[in-house]
Amino acid sequence: MPTNQFQRCIFALLTVIITVHAYVFYSLYVVNGATLMSVTGESGVLAAINTQGGVMLCGKLVPIWAVVLVEFCLAYLLEIFIGSPVSFKLACQVFDMRETHPVIFETAIICATVGIMCPVMSFIAAWLYYPYYMGFSIITLLANWIKLVCYNFPFAFFSQLFFIQPFVRTVFKLLFHKNSQTNPQTA
Repeated sequence: MPTNQFQRCIFALLTVIITVHAYVFYSLYVVNGATLMSVTGESGVLAAINTQGGVMLCGKLVPIWAVVLVEFCLAYLLEIFIGSPVSFKLACQVFDMRETHPVIFETAIICATVGIMCPVMSFIAAWLYYPYYMGFSIITLLANWIKLVCYNFPFAFFSQLFFIQPFVRTVFKLLFHKNSQTNPQTA
């Protein structure tokens, strides 16, 4: 889809904007919502977060927008420098881009990206959301990382494959439709 560095950056930006918001919601509401509500005694997740003064990030309570901002910056940099280029190379090792149906090739790229980004972002999250107030243990960090991968991978795989990437590709085609009409080789 993207044919130059600018388009790759825009494609990654669209992907990361949607993905980070989805993962913050998933992490706070689906994975940790019941715990947050039981600890604070609140009947809603947002109220529980407000009651405790924010979300624990690097041992400090910060507002949700700060969590989104930190995760956005980290995810965007990883997507630009590692996720996108490495997943494309992995897909090219398995499939010939010129002979493979575009849907199959794009699916291979999505699967490779999830396979790279999920463990890496989960490892970063294990550091960011580590319960530092309890002391530090490498075993606890690794256990938290494996737990996060187990929680995040199914969500990452299905949301990217069936919702996020099809939406991003549709938006991307709308944004760069004129370019693909004027240059038939990029279509």
